[in-house]
Amino acid sequence: MKFRLTFQLLPLFLIVFSGALGQHTKLKNESGLMGNRFLTFNTVIRVNQIEVSRDRSIGNDERSLHTPARVIAFRNAVAKGFPGGKMTWSFSWLALQDTSVAYREIRKLVVGYHYKYGDDITFIPGAYFANAYNSTEQVNKDLHDALKIISSMVGNGYRPLSIVAGFMSAANQQYLAEKEGIHVCQGNIWSQFSIDNQDGDGSIVYPYYTSKEHFCKPAQNKTDFIDCVNLDGWTVDFLAARRKGFEGGFNSRMGVGPIETLGRYGNETGLKEMMHTTAIHFDKGFQLNGFAWVTNCWELSLPMEVSSLENWLTAIRARWPDVKMITQGEFGLLWRAHYKSNSFNYRFVEKGSGIGGSDADKEIYWFMNKDFRLALLKDKTNNTEKVIDFTRYDLPAKEPAEMTRKWSLLGEINQKQSRPQDKPVPLDSLSTKSRAIISSHYKYLFKNN
Repeated sequence: MKFRLTFQLLPLFLIVFSGALGQHTKLKNESGLMGNRFLTFNTVIRVNQIEVSRDRSIGNDERSLHTPARVIAFRNAVAKGFPGGKMTWSFSWLALQDTSVAYREIRKLVVGYHYKYGDDITFIPGAYFANAYNSTEQVNKDLHDALKIISSMVGNGYRPLSIVAGFMSAANQQYLAEKEGIHVCQGNIWSQFSIDNQDGDGSIVYPYYTSKEHFCKPAQNKTDFIDCVNLDGWTVDFLAARRKGFEGGFNSRMGVGPIETLGRYGNETGLKEMMHTTAIHFDKGFQLNGFAWVTNCWELSLPMEVSSLENWLTAIRARWPDVKMITQGEFGLLWRAHYKSNSFNYRFVEKGSGIGGSDADKEIYWFMNKDFRLALLKDKTNNTEKVIDFTRYDLPAKEPAEMTRKWSLLGEINQKQSRPQDKPVPLDSLSTKSRAIISSHYKYLFKNN
């Protein structure tokens, strides 16, 4: 039997599925996950650009960029752009330790925001890349000691609802859940590869429970299960993200982040791309998945005007007035309350914005579940459709035993095309086993010849 991908069938399915789901989502769950759109917003306060360990840093000293005035302006922009919205503040190890007048005042201000707005205050170990520079044991010790400092700093028995980490190994996420009682971790940066100081492509873009084998892998069963909800770091444009690093002169991290949008293309075009990426989730993604989530991490030290942040938040409220802006910990716990296991089935559709690496002549379809992730790319100029990513999660995986930047989980075909085997292929070119696995979840992608 032959299988053939048919995008002629897919739009019809989306229309039918969206219509049925639209009836469901009219019944809003004001306190739960389904039927709601969520925005989470994080910031990082540090001393050095990349604090790879407690006593070693690489990059620039950023003390002059972290001022009480900047913190006040930043939080006021959030309050104006999204009244009632809550955010997450993450402090590096040195930012928790610095005894200068500026950092003492910054910590005092942020504690005040917790009590005024309900903001969450937490720790970021290693400035995104803790496992690339530290042992598992050292990361656990950093987490334990920093959490004690934060609890004392905030007072009243305070405990963060989540950790901001960039990347976080499975063993460290297990420690968080079992020893520290924290069940939400921003523990992967979806699709990151050949950019910054660590690779981590291969994961799910929406929340999942982490496997004990690899942080990019969803837990497969009870023995493999870590009770930690693994969250993406910031929402990216799917079409831009299929590239390696800066391949082709584009930035693969382009999406809602300010560096790749406002910093590269200016306020007008940058905001247009940020809203395009937001809409992928709040429009079609909401219809397909029953809830929607966009997340952003805007480092306090970035040179962008805070008015740009206010403009993005204002535009979101104007277009989707029902969006809930809550802390990433609150969002992760809502997901955890709804999903007791990795029973999710996420689907996403994007037509390119024409900005940067978001090709206007391309469409991308992503399918993600416990067993695998699958990406199909359509070229509208010649009407061809090919598989650009197929990563199975039912196969064994293993994290690096040494400190390295290479933490990706690369499957049969990976979207970054870093290996000869990653060349895009028609769906019917996959193995019989692979096609059968895909068909068990998405039979409508195939038809008999």
